[in-house]
Formats: sequence, C-alpha cells, structure tokens
Amino acid sequence: MSLVGFLSSLIDLLLVIVGFGLIIFLHELGHFVAARWAGIRVLAFAIGFGPAMFSWRKGIGLRAGSSETEALNRFRAGERTISPTEYRLNWLPFGGYVKMLGQDDADPTARSDAPDSYQSCVPWKRMIVISAGVVANLITAAILFVIVFSAGLKTEPAKIGAVFPGAPAASVVARNAAELGVAEPGLRPGDEIVEIDGDTPRSFQDIILAAAMAERDVPVEMTVKRPGLNGLLSFRITPEIGPRSGLLEFGFSPARSAKVFDSKRDEERADLEKALTRLGLAGVKPGMTLTRAGDIAPVRSGEDLERAIDRSAGAPVELQFSDGAASVLVKLPTMPSLQESSVRLPSDTLMVLPNLLGLTPVMTISPDGAGDGSGSAYPNQRAESQGFKSGDIFVRIGAVEFPSLAQGIAEIKGSARKSVPVTVARAKGEGYELVDITAKVDSNGTIGFQPGDTAETGTLLALPPASVVNVETGSTPRTTSAAAVITRPGMKLARVAGTPVANLLEAREALRAATKDAAVAGQDATVSIELEEGAFTSGGAHRVTVDWRIDASDVKALHALTWAAKVSPGIFEPEEILLKGEGPIDAIRIGLGETHRVMLNTYVTFARLFQGTVKIEHLKGPVGIAHLGSKVASRGFIWLLFFLALISVNLAVVNFMPLPIADGGQFLFILAEQIRGKPVPAGFQNATMIAGLLLIAGLFLILTYNDIVGILKH
Repeated sequence: MSLVGFLSSLIDLLLVIVGFGLIIFLHELGHFVAARWAGIRVLAFAIGFGPAMFSWRKGIGLRAGSSETEALNRFRAGERTISPTEYRLNWLPFGGYVKMLGQDDADPTARSDAPDSYQSCVPWKRMIVISAGVVANLITAAILFVIVFSAGLKTEPAKIGAVFPGAPAASVVARNAAELGVAEPGLRPGDEIVEIDGDTPRSFQDIILAAAMAERDVPVEMTVKRPGLNGLLSFRITPEIGPRSGLLEFGFSPARSAKVFDSKRDEERADLEKALTRLGLAGVKPGMTLTRAGDIAPVRSGEDLERAIDRSAGAPVELQFSDGAASVLVKLPTMPSLQESSVRLPSDTLMVLPNLLGLTPVMTISPDGAGDGSGSAYPNQRAESQGFKSGDIFVRIGAVEFPSLAQGIAEIKGSARKSVPVTVARAKGEGYELVDITAKVDSNGTIGFQPGDTAETGTLLALPPASVVNVETGSTPRTTSAAAVITRPGMKLARVAGTPVANLLEAREALRAATKDAAVAGQDATVSIELEEGAFTSGGAHRVTVDWRIDASDVKALHALTWAAKVSPGIFEPEEILLKGEGPIDAIRIGLGETHRVMLNTYVTFARLFQGTVKIEHLKGPVGIAHLGSKVASRGFIWLLFFLALISVNLAVVNFMPLPIADGGQFLFILAEQIRGKPVPAGFQNATMIAGLLLIAGLFLILTYNDIVGILKH
C-alpha cells in the first residue's frame, strides 16, 4: 500500500473511531442528564474504560489522570466550590459509563444512604435514568437518518443483476406465470422487486436482509416487476444457505451499471488495470464506461455484455469503452459454455458444477484466479506456502481420486482444522510429475486457493455426480448420460465420433456435430467415443472405444448451450440510485422508518442466531466494526453518517438486552423492586451479574478473535 493509500485508510479509521466515540458520548449523556434530572449525584462521566488519560472537574480544571484524590482532600478540608462530577477520557477507548453515588453495576451490594444517592431515588425515576442512554441512541440514530435521507444516500436499487445458477432464484416459478405468459422459470436480470413479505424495499440491502432474516425452510413472498410484462409476478421463494456468506440467500446479485470498477487509490487502480488485461480487456482503464457490446448500443447495464456474449455464436464480441476523453475498442474472445448443474454437498450446501452431459472436469488450482477464495489479492498465496503451485491438477484429496470441484471442496471442508493428504499432477517439461503434499486445512475448511478445473485445458474427467439438478429448469435430481460410460475417475476423452478433442469445449462442439440430426428429430443419439485410461500411472495409458447413448432430453440440452467469456458483468460497478426524501417531512418519515426497521432486524438477528441461520462468525466486535466502518467511510461522509446511525440503533438494542450487566438487565431489577416494594436480593444480583459478565467477556473475546482472523484473511 502506498503512503497516500495508507494515510487515506488511517483517516477513514480515525473518522469511524471519533464517530463511534460520539455515539457512546451521547449514550452516556442520556444517562447523565436523566440522573441530574432525578436529583442523583454523578461522580464521574467517562468515555472509555481503565485509568483516566485526562480529566476535568469544575473548581480544579484539566488534569493528566484523575483528580479524584485531590478533590476528596479538598472536600475534607471544607472546600465546597468543587464539583462532585469528574469528566474523564480513559485509556481504553471502548464504551463508557456514568458513575452515580451508591451505584456500581459490578457490585450490587454497593449503596449509599445520602439523600442524593442512587438508592435514595424512587424506582420509577431510576428506570428513566437507566433507559435514558438507549433513548438517546435511538434519537441520535433518527436524527442521523434524517440528515442522510435529506442529503441523499447513493445505494443499489432493489433490482436484480446476475442470477446464480442452482440458487433458489434460478428455478423458482411465479404463481401467476401462466396468466402473464411467462414460460421459463426463475428470476431474471432487470427484475425489480417491488414488495417482499408485505414491505416495500428501498434498496438491495433490504433484499439481502429479508433473506438473511428469514426463517429456515419458510418461503418469502416476493412481488416482481419485469420489463415488458403488463402485470406483476408473484413468487414464493425459499432462501438457502449461500456457499460463501453462510447466510440464507435468494441467489442473485445487484444490478450492474456499464461503468468499470474504479478506485481512488493508485495501487488499487493499478491492480484493477492488470486484472482487466488478464481478462482480455487490454487498454481498458478503471472507471471507463461500456458504450457498445456487439450490436447492442447504447449499453444500459452490465447485463447487456452477457446478452451480447450469449448471441455471439462463438465469434469475438467487439466492445467499445469510453471515459469521455478517450475510447478503447477491444475484441473479446468467446468460448463454448458448458452445462451448469447443481449438486448438494454433505454440508447441505448446493454447488454449481460445470459439466458436459455429465462429463465432469477434475479440480485444479486456477492459474489466473483473482483471489484465494478468502478475498486475498494474491492468487493462491496461502496454498503456495504449503507447496502447491498454480495449475496443479488434483489426482487425490484424502480418499477421493481425481475429484470434481464438488468432491474436492467437500473433502477439504470435511477436514476443517485438520491435515489432509493430497497428490497433485504438476506440469514438468512435456509431461507431469506427481507431488505428494500434506495440506493444512483452516477452520473454514479451506486450503487457500482459487479453484479451477480441467475443462479448458484437457479432457481429464472425474466421476459423474450421482445425481444433478438442471439449474435452468430446477428439475428433479437425476443421473447423467455420462454415468454409463465414465466408470472410473481419471479417464480422458480422446475422440468424439472420430474427431480428436483437446478439451471439453472442443468435445462440446464435436458432440453437437455428431448429434445434429437427432436434435432436429427430437430423438436419442448414439455417439462413438474413445477414452484413455491409466493417466498418471506407471503402467501407461491405454484406449478403449465405447458407444455412448444420449437420450433426447440431453441432446436438446446440448444444442441449447450458448457461449461464454472470461469477462462477466462483475467487472462493472453496481447500479446506483439516490435514496432521498422528497422534502423535510418525507426525510423524517424515512429516517424514523429506518430506525424502526434496523431495531427490529437487530432483535431478529439474535433470534436467528439461536435458530442457527445466523452464526456467531457473522457478528462483529469492536475491531470488526472499526474495520467495516473504515471501508464504509471511504464511500463518503453520508455513508459514514448512515453507518453510525446503524451502530447507534444496534448499541441501543444490545444495551437493552435483558443481561444483568447491561442497561436492560438493570431495568428489570428496578422494575422488580417497584413491583415487590423492595430490592432484588443482592446474592441473586451478584450471581446473575457474574454470569452476564462472563457471557459478555466470552462473546467479546470470540468476536474479537473472529474479527482479527477475518481481517488477516482479507
């Protein structure tokens, strides 16, 4: 990272820390003002914990450290012009507190009989004092949201971009599809979500939250506006656990603009430019806009690129990019696309598996991946430290020989926190050498590489999956045609109907040529194929010829395949809208509505945590919040205010949870005192206080550990 980039990140982090400190200050100010109103003597108003860095007290002034001892001595000497309240900035900048006479959260037996002590105040006033911090946070959040929606927040619309193969969104069928003349299943790029479970989503983030906060195996009602349809589509879609996030997802990304991703930081721009060159877009600069894709002009979204590739018929697609000052013309090579079928891993996660009528490539370490699967900017870096090399072909992982992507990933995930024996075939001269490695698998079930396969580089095959689901139609699981001819892993496809094939893309074209007549007639086809057995064995390879019977449905699917390219709409920035109130009243309405929504979602998050659809690793501690906040701050000041509003609501909700050490627990003790007419027994308060303290301390340590591990991985 350059010095400019480092300073920029540091400024963003400092802004978040200052903002977070301000939210805590306002929370404690709520307690302080309420305590003064209730006539309770306040001994300290502190930001942070631990020893005081600086303090100020009326009558003494500013001091390094605490003025408590000096103030006590001067009180004893009869001086009465000194304030009883010390304002402190402590060394540990996490949290804060208001210390009242006779009140100690960590010691319920502490008390004072002074008339202005905490215990001398009537219970109903103490309940107001305890809840005032939470109220202050909710008011702060509402004010921040009003400011945000008065100025306008740039965010992604509730509009669908790419639909992930095999995901719930790819196969769901609209309940009124026949009525509106929709024949194909699934949501589509360009669909606008106008209602979800009775609520109107304002942004794409609302859609993500609706999925993540849904109950497991319970469908979500979704109303969709599709361009060209005179009516709204009605769906019932059940979200499933996403393979990367681990949260419930519908399986689509936000709509993409036609502007290539950009960055304000020079080193990131340089990395983006290298990535574009690697994808075949030499000369295209970050921030340029795609103005023409084949015969599509003007280009309105990133999805237009995909449409141009689909109808390329295998020819290069001419793309024109412009930034206003310069224009770049590139010819993007296209390639035959393979089928995409979904298979279910042992973890119950659905995974998309590229294949050709069941001919399944073997997993490799991708030589040109953009990351290691955990967000690293350096392809396969962690795997290479264990002895792997980009381009390695997996001959064995654990007990699985020549694994497919699904088999390989399942085997690695099944060895989380352990070591797994691996054998890879590595290019050496004109051939390959076998290398044995004992790979260490991390707690997330990864070795640290971007997975690839042999589809474009060869015809080495894994065993066909036991059953697949066509991701386009969402059909019931079935066996593939290839299962009858590929009986052992590690076979190679050498010829199709007498035509030599060097990879699965060539095999696709040879199979289409050999089944052309059957496709026209809608019949089964029989194709003679030559297979090579014994790859990477000391006995040498030998070939066998078999007749492959392909049923009519597979012949039809084969000829329905389109084209692909290394470039996808993922290179473009998300489409954005300005979420802004139409006036001050509307901004207030949106701000209050957002405060209410975030508060409810925070409570639902805890409910889903107990149900298992949200996991502890999805939560953020102070370190994770600061890291995430610095990223949000880099998007601009309005986004920082929005983030701080979210934090303020969450702080209010967490503080009012019924934990003895938190404001919510204290509120319940006082409520019980009001009802009983006497305080809750000190022994019970002590026991619950210790339990609550241990719970929060344990949670803090777990979240901090997860935050640090997550940051190091990224």
